[in-house]
Amino acid sequence: MKKFELVCANEKNPKWSKIIERERPLYIRENELRSEFQRDHTRVLFSNSYKRMRNKTQVFFSPSNDHVCTRMEHVNYVESISYTIANNLGLNTELTRTIAVAHDLGHSPFGHSGERVLSKISEADLGKKFWHEKNGVELVDKYELLENIQGKKTNLNLTYGVRDGIISHCGEVDENSIKPREEAIDLKEYKTVNQYQSYTWEGCVVKISDKISYIIRDIEDAISLKILDEKDLVELQEILGVEDKAKLDNGNVINDLIQDIVEHSSPENGIMLSKEKLNLLNKIKEFNYKKIYFSEKLNDSNNYYELVIYTIYNFYKKLYDEGILKIKEKIGLYGSVIFEFVNWLELYSINFETDYENYYNDNDLNKYDNQKFLNMKVKEDYYEGIIEYISGMTDKKAIDVFNKLISF
Repeated sequence: MKKFELVCANEKNPKWSKIIERERPLYIRENELRSEFQRDHTRVLFSNSYKRMRNKTQVFFSPSNDHVCTRMEHVNYVESISYTIANNLGLNTELTRTIAVAHDLGHSPFGHSGERVLSKISEADLGKKFWHEKNGVELVDKYELLENIQGKKTNLNLTYGVRDGIISHCGEVDENSIKPREEAIDLKEYKTVNQYQSYTWEGCVVKISDKISYIIRDIEDAISLKILDEKDLVELQEILGVEDKAKLDNGNVINDLIQDIVEHSSPENGIMLSKEKLNLLNKIKEFNYKKIYFSEKLNDSNNYYELVIYTIYNFYKKLYDEGILKIKEKIGLYGSVIFEFVNWLELYSINFETDYENYYNDNDLNKYDNQKFLNMKVKEDYYEGIIEYISGMTDKKAIDVFNKLISF
């Protein structure tokens, strides 16, 4: 018997009914072949948010090298790592795979730099931080839509276990011995990053897999993009204990870390690394922050990201006037920039009203059966809508909107 078989997410687990719970019943085909988590996995893969991750920054913005990691590749690496760990520990690999591919759906354009800009905006206008783990749940619960068997576009409606894994996945911390919480809390109770551990062991595995994936893969990209010089590579060799820099292979490092987790984890001790490997991983993380994430090349881009996002946000913010979108006078100059946003906003808003009733609208509202929750009479709801709209953009889309706003 594998070490975690008695605590994995299955029908024998006392948490099972909550783990597979959905906020609303999900249609079932007569010939349905998939488990609940397989259905969630498919729903994520078919979502537009997943598709957009291929054009969202992981660390390096707009690389000329086609082989540099994007946000989509990152989540697939996390899926691979978490699957291997879960499979060898006896956990539910369907659940880890689904959490992994969904865990970064809520990321903004321009990676963590873009996330920090949106958080500044959110704190100023809404009094709360924006963080991608929380936004991921907001996205799959409210904004991401998928066509059902009746041809109606409805909310994703994922299981609690997957939604919990998304909001609980933060891999930025240096903790060890990760264990799931016992309480099935309302996920709206999350107020800060990493406030709670995941409800499942599978979510804990994704959390540590996320950290392994981004720390190790980012080094490979930094080497190929020449962010790291010869002195940096010598320092990295010393950290990894590698004599030949040709052996700076992320696959070997990842494999060693996975082996270590499988060996040292247990239901009693949690999902964990040995002290030796934890120390190694934290040294690599420290190296990355010093040599990569805070490098001059990356920092020079931050002012640009801030300019792009603030310009877009302030443009849409100025359209609002006591619950009415004032778009009539601006359509001539900003047509598509306005139409695309207003069409998107209409799908999620109650009390929707503009000063131009005949605005271009490509929404056939008869095809939608989703929740509407943004109250357009409340300006904070409108501001939240702008932030969510921007967060869903790819890097290319944000730059395109910005260029349309500043050009003639």
